[in-house]
Formats: sequence, C-alpha cells, structure tokens
Amino acid sequence: METNPSILQWPMTSAIQAPAATPGTAAKTALAWAHTARFLTTASRLDQLPITELPEIAFVGRSNAGKSTAINTLAQQKRLAFASRTPGRTQHVNLFELGPKDAPDTYFADLPGYGYAAVERAAKLRWQEVMAQYLQVRRNLHGVVMMVDSRQGFTELDRQLLELIAPRVATGEVRLLVLLTKCDKLNRRDSDAALAAAQALLGAMAGENTDIAVTLFSALSRRGLDDVAEALHAWTHAPA
Repeated sequence: METNPSILQWPMTSAIQAPAATPGTAAKTALAWAHTARFLTTASRLDQLPITELPEIAFVGRSNAGKSTAINTLAQQKRLAFASRTPGRTQHVNLFELGPKDAPDTYFADLPGYGYAAVERAAKLRWQEVMAQYLQVRRNLHGVVMMVDSRQGFTELDRQLLELIAPRVATGEVRLLVLLTKCDKLNRRDSDAALAAAQALLGAMAGENTDIAVTLFSALSRRGLDDVAEALHAWTHAPA
C-alpha cells in the first residue's frame, strides 16, 4: 500500500520529504470537502449533542496551540472556529458539519482548549470532564486531531490526553493525527528535532491495529495543509 511521505505513519517506512508544490487530485478533493464546513450546534454537555450515525473528527489541544486557526485554515474560513482573545474561554463542544448541505457526511468537533493557567479551577475541571467523556464514550468518534505547539513539544497535559484516548487508539477504533503547529517559527534543524521527538513519543502507542500519524503544520505558510485534509477525508470516505 502506498503511503504519503509527508505524514509519517506507524510503522514508519517513508522518508521525510517536502510537501508537493501543488496539490494532487486527492488533496484537491479533500480540500474542497473541508471548505464545506459550517456551524451546526454547540453543547456544554454530551447529552446536548445530536444523536447521529455520522462520523466525527475531534480537534483537541492546549489553549494557544493553534487549534481554532488550524480548523479555520482547513475550512478556508476566517471565523468558523472562534479563537477567543482570552485563551481558555471556549467552554463548549462546537460541531461543524461537512459535505452537501442536504446530505452531510461528517462532523468536526472542536473541543475546549486546555491548560490555560488563568482559568478558574472549577471551570477547568468541568471542561476536562466533558472532554474526557466525549473522547472515551462518544460512539461515532472516528478520529482525533491533536494540536501540539512545535516549539514546546508535548506537555504533561498533552501526555495525559494521549493516555485518555490510548485504549480506543490501540484497537483501531479511533485514529490519531498530531499536528506540530506553528512550525514556520522553527528552522529546519529545530523542525526535524520536534518531529523526531514526536515520533519517539507516539511510537510507544503504535501497534498492529493503530492508525497514528504526525506532521509539521503551519497555518501561515500552509505547510502540511493538503496532507492533513487528505488524511481526514480518507478517514471518513474510505471505500466500502
């Protein structure tokens, strides 16, 4: 089976290469699909989310890791996912639907950012509980896109989140894609080091049934954008 060399998968068999200058047919199709994203609903509890059979892809990450920016860049919309001036203020699960308006085929779930010190402790605990419930029990969760600031690497909170989803990732029930965001702020040497560190950490989660990938990502330079769109489209549009 062919693998995309711009996104490193487990087992790693491909070399790191620069993304193509122009997207291929699959990437164009995936980007066009991502551009259909539109707001559906917001919920502060799981029981407020719609009961649906459509696959969901959850976006998670620390406050200020670039989660909202990544969603907006994928969708080519400036304010689809709201980036608060005060990190950590987003307290809800926001759902966006994709595909034809009369026949959506996928949901993006934007989960609350975590780890912002100025947020009141009780609020943090409440958000964390909702996130944990969603990631552990949401039946139609197909994949998790995790944003990690490439300049900081995985924090203790990031590692805790990986532990939370590890059981579902291990069985292949949930796929995992880690975006090392803001990589435009790093030179080549530091980018390679950030990628290698992520590979080492995620490699411990890899198994026979896992679908885990990591890539450098920049909303500013659009590095990794085509590959990410293609990967997410493939998660929910695999041939029967």
